Amino acid sequence: MAAGKASEAEEDFPTLTAQERDTLAAIDSSLFGFQKLHEDGARTKALVLKAVRCYDALILKAEGKVEPELFCQLGHFNLLLEDYPKALSAYQRYYSLQTDYWKNAAFLYGLGMVYFHYNAFQWAIKAFQEVLYIDAGFSRAKEIHLRLGLMFKVNTDYESSLKHFQLALIDSNPCTLSKAESKCNISYLFSLYSAKEAYEALLQTEDLPARVKATTLQQLGWMHHTVEQLGERSSRDTYAIQCLQKSLEADPKSGQSWYFLGRCYSSIGKVQDAFVSYRQSIDKSEASADTWCSIGVLYQQQNQPMDALQAYICAVQLDHSHAAAWMDLGTLYESCHQPHDAIKCYINATRSKGCSNTAALTHRIKCLQAQLSNAQLSSPQGKSKMLPFIEEAWSLPIPAELTSRQGASSVPPQVREASINHSLLSFAQWLREVFTPRFVPVLSAAVSQNNGEDAAPSPLANHVQEASDKAKTLSETAGSLSADNPKLSSLLADGKDSENSTGSQDLNKRVNNIHPAVTPSTPQAHSSAASSPISAMSTATPSPKSTDQAAGAQSPATRSSNANPAPPAPAVNGKGGISEDSQSPMKADPPAVTGLKATPPHAHSSNSSSSISIYPSSTDVLKACRNLGKNGLSNSSILLDKCPPPRLPPAPNPALPKDKLNPPTPSIYLENKRDAFFPPLHQFCTNPSNPVTVIRGLAGALKLDLGLFSTKTLVEANPEHLVEVWTQLSQPADENWDQPGTKKMWRCESGRGHTTIAKYAQYQAASFQESLRENEKKALKEPSDTEPTSADSVARKRRGPLKYIKFGTNIDVSDEKKWKQQLQELSKLPAFARVVSAGNLLSHVGHTILGMNTAQLYMKVPGSRIPGHQEHNNFCAVNINIGPGDCEWFAVPEPYWGEQHQLPDGSWWPNLEDLYEADVPVYRFIQRPGDLVWLNTGTVHWVQAIGWCNNIAWNVGPLTAHQYKLAVERYEWNKLQSVKSMVPMVHLSWNMARNIKVSDHKLYEMIKYCLLRTLKQCQWVKEALAAAGKETVLSPRSRDEAAHYCTICEVEVFNLLFVRRELLSKVPPVVHCQDCARKGSSTLDDFVVLEQYRMDDLMHIYDHFTLVRCSCVS
Repeated sequence: MAAGKASEAEEDFPTLTAQERDTLAAIDSSLFGFQKLHEDGARTKALVLKAVRCYDALILKAEGKVEPELFCQLGHFNLLLEDYPKALSAYQRYYSLQTDYWKNAAFLYGLGMVYFHYNAFQWAIKAFQEVLYIDAGFSRAKEIHLRLGLMFKVNTDYESSLKHFQLALIDSNPCTLSKAESKCNISYLFSLYSAKEAYEALLQTEDLPARVKATTLQQLGWMHHTVEQLGERSSRDTYAIQCLQKSLEADPKSGQSWYFLGRCYSSIGKVQDAFVSYRQSIDKSEASADTWCSIGVLYQQQNQPMDALQAYICAVQLDHSHAAAWMDLGTLYESCHQPHDAIKCYINATRSKGCSNTAALTHRIKCLQAQLSNAQLSSPQGKSKMLPFIEEAWSLPIPAELTSRQGASSVPPQVREASINHSLLSFAQWLREVFTPRFVPVLSAAVSQNNGEDAAPSPLANHVQEASDKAKTLSETAGSLSADNPKLSSLLADGKDSENSTGSQDLNKRVNNIHPAVTPSTPQAHSSAASSPISAMSTATPSPKSTDQAAGAQSPATRSSNANPAPPAPAVNGKGGISEDSQSPMKADPPAVTGLKATPPHAHSSNSSSSISIYPSSTDVLKACRNLGKNGLSNSSILLDKCPPPRLPPAPNPALPKDKLNPPTPSIYLENKRDAFFPPLHQFCTNPSNPVTVIRGLAGALKLDLGLFSTKTLVEANPEHLVEVWTQLSQPADENWDQPGTKKMWRCESGRGHTTIAKYAQYQAASFQESLRENEKKALKEPSDTEPTSADSVARKRRGPLKYIKFGTNIDVSDEKKWKQQLQELSKLPAFARVVSAGNLLSHVGHTILGMNTAQLYMKVPGSRIPGHQEHNNFCAVNINIGPGDCEWFAVPEPYWGEQHQLPDGSWWPNLEDLYEADVPVYRFIQRPGDLVWLNTGTVHWVQAIGWCNNIAWNVGPLTAHQYKLAVERYEWNKLQSVKSMVPMVHLSWNMARNIKVSDHKLYEMIKYCLLRTLKQCQWVKEALAAAGKETVLSPRSRDEAAHYCTICEVEVFNLLFVRRELLSKVPPVVHCQDCARKGSSTLDDFVVLEQYRMDDLMHIYDHFTLVRCSCVS
C-alpha cells in the first residue's frame, strides 16, 4: 500500500527531480524578506512556481487528502511569492489538520507574516509570540522583535514596543530593518526630552538612510508643533515647519509629512500654504479622514460651506467614527441655520469612542432641540437651506479619485498657489485639476481579480473564501489616525522607487500599510483595498480554526453566543496583556496540566527523552537525555511537552444567571484566639471555590496592636522612610471617569512620585482637616440648598471636573531593625497567614521579593485606588485594614481572568455594568478596621479607600497543588508575553525539593517534573558548550543570593549563567540566558559561563525528592 502511494506521488511530480526536492526542503518562511524572488531570485522563483503547480495538482487529485506538511510547504512557497491569500489558505489548512501545529516555528512565523501583511495585528502578535515561546533561538527572532515593536507602537503599548526594539537592537543577526531605523523607533518611545535629544543625536549620524532621516525629521517637527513644554508657540511652529520641509526634501512622497506641514501652516494662519500641503498629502498617499477633515476646516474658514460640506462628508465616509469631522460638520450645519442636520451630526459624534467632549455636545443637542420646540424654528427646513440635508450629502458617492491613488499624477502645473487668489479652489474644481483621467476604478479591478479571470485556477481558492465567510470582521479602532504614529510603510517599505511597478502592485504595497485606526468601514472605503490580495479577504481577517470575534477596543459585554468575549484585558502582574480571545487547552482540559502522568506524553517519536518516567534516577535521566538537540520545543518550559503555548481560558460554562452575578462574599467572624487557629479556617480560605474571604474581627480576637501601624507611630518610628506616591483622580468607587468628568472609561492611570512618611502624614492630616471644613460649610447651608435634586443634576455634579488626590503605596517594612515591633506583632497571626512560615511557598524562595515575602504598608486618603490586577504569579494575598476608615473591595474569581483580558494596556478600573453584561460575577464588600482579607489564588481584584486609613499586606503561597499549578501557568504566560515573573519558579522548585517533604501526589508530580525538565536542560546546555570547546567556571551560590534573570529578555536563568568577560567582576553579575548570549556573540567568545551547582548536587536533590506516604505534612 505504501509503495502504491509512493508511486502515485511520483506521477504527481513528473517535473521535480530529487535535487529540486532537496532544494525545496530547505525553503521555508524564514527566507521571506531576505530572498526576494521578484528581484534577484529568478531561478529559485521558477522552482517555487513549479513546486506550487505540482502541489496544487496533487491536492486536486487527492481531493485535499494529503499530508498536512504539504499544506505548510505550500504556505511557505506562496508567502515567498507574495501571494498572501493563497499562503493564508494553505496555512489554515495545515492548522486544521496538524494537531501539534504549534511545534512548527516556521509555520507560526509564516502565518504571523501573513497576518502582519493584512494589518491583523492581534493575530500577528499572537503567532510571533508563540514562535519565541517555543524557540527563543529562532533564526528570525530579530525580525519578530522588530515587527512586535512596530505593532505594539501602533497599539500605543509603548512599554512593550520599546522592549522589543531593544531586544532587536542587541541581536547581531541580519534583518530587514537597519540599526538606524530601529533607533529611530526607539527615540519615538522615549520620554519627551529624551526623545528630542535622541532624534537630534540620530540626525548627526553619518550616512543616515534617506528614509530614516525623513522619518526622524517628521517626528521631530510634529513633536515641536504639538508639545507645549518645548518652548514658545511661534518659535516651535517655525522650527516644526523647518523640520518638516527638510523631511520632505529627503522624502518628497511622504503624504504624512505633507499633512503635518499643512497642520502647521493652518495653525499660523497661512491658509493657502496649508491647502497646498493638504492637496499634496492627498496626492502622495491614501485618502485620510484626518486630511479631509482639515481641508473642510480650511474651506469653512474661507466661507465656502458647500466645499467644506463635501470635504467633511469624505472624512466621515472614510471613517464613520471620526468624532472631529462629525463635530465640525455639525458646527457647519448650525452656522447655516440647519439645526436638524446639526443635531444628527452631533449625535454621531457622541457615539464615537474618540469623542472627548461628550457632555458639551449633549448639552448643545438639548439646546438645539429646545430651540426647535419653538414654532418658528420647528417648521421644516425649506427652500432657504444653504446646504443639502445630511441624508442627501451622505448619499453622494465618494469621488472615485478618493478611493485610490492608482494612476494619480502629481499636481498639474496650472494648479498653483498664485491661481488661488483670495479664495480656495472649489472642491469639484480641485478634483478635476488634481487627478488625471488615467484613473481606473478599483472596484472593477477587484471584481476581475476575485473572479480569477486572469489567473490560473487554484485548488485552494475556495478555502480563502470559506475563511472569509466564517470569520468575524476585525473590530475597528475608534478615532482617527494618530498623528504621532508614522505610517508603518515608512520603515518597512522597500527602499526602491515604486514608479516602475504596476498600479495594482503599488496599491498592494500601500494597502499593506493602512493604519489600523482607519480601517475602512464603508463599501466605498473597502474598494480602495480591492485591487490587492486583501480583496479576497474583504475585512475578514480570521484566526485559523476559529470564528471568535477579533479583538478590538470593546468592553466585556460585546460577547456573542458562539464566541469568547473580547473584553479589555487585565494587567497581568502589573502589565497589560495582548488582545487575545483564543481558548486555553490548559483550562479546557485540566488533566493536561494538573494530571501529570507518571510517563509524560510524547513530544516526538524520535525524541527518547519524551518517554522518560518521572520516577527513574537522575543517572537514567541524564543518560536518556544525552546528545539530544533542540526538538522544536522550548527547553526552558516547565509545563508538559505536550502542552501548547499558554492560551486564555474560556469562559466558565454554563454562564451564571444574572441574579448570581453579585454573590455574597464569604465572611467569617472571629470571637477569640481559638477561632483564629481553628484548622478549618485555613481550609476554608484556601478552598478554590472561595475566591476571597473576609475574616472579621481578627485584630480583636488576636489582640493585635493596630496602633503600631497608625500614621502617628509610623512618623515617630521612621519619619524619613521612603513612600511611593500615586497621583489619582478622586471619584466614586463604582465609576471611572476621565479628568474633565465627561466620559466613562476603563483606563485608570496614576502619576508616580516619591516622598517620605512624615510628608505624606502631613498631607493625610491636611486632607482630613479640609474635609471637616467642607462638611461644616455644608451643614451651615439653608435646608433648601441641601434638598435632593434631579438625577441628571446629581450626575452632572458628580462627574466633575474631578480633583486629584495622592495615595502613599509600596512602603517597604522588611527591615527588622527599623520595624521590629511591627513585624513581631504580625507573628501573632495563624501560621497560614504569616509573612514567613514553613507552609508558605514564598518562604522557600531563599531571598527577598519586596512586597511578596515581605510586608508593605499603604497610607490612604478617601478615593485612593489600587487598580484591577492579579497578584504576581497568581499567589494568594493577605491584607489587614489598620483603620480608622474603611476600604471597598471588588473581586472576580480566577476562572474569569481570561474574560477581562481585553482591557487597555496599563492600569484599569472596571465598569461593573460591562462585567455583568458579560456574565462575570463580582464580589463586592467593605473591609473595616481590624478585618483581614484573604485573596485566594489568582483572584482578580481592585480596591478603593472610603475613608482615611492605612493597610498592611503581603503574599502567601499555600503548599497546595492548586497554588503551584496556577503559579507555573502564570510563569509560562509571562514568558509568552515577554513579562518578567517576580517569582523564580524553577529556583523555587529546586529549593522546595531540597527543603520540604510532600505528600500531595499531584504537587509532587508537578515539582518532580519541573526538576526533570531543568535537569535535562542543564545537561543539554553543558553538552552543547563542551562540543563548542567552552568550559564552565564553578561559582557556587552565596547565602541569600537572589535568583537570576536574563538582563535582556528577563527570563529566569537557572544554574548556568552567561556573563560577559568585561563584566565578570560586577556584583551581582549581569546575567544573560544562552539564547541572548548567542545573539550577541554566536561563538560565545565574549562570555564566561558560570556554573552555580555541580550536576552531582542537582542529581542528589532530584533523587532524594520522594513522595512522603503520610496523611499530613507539618
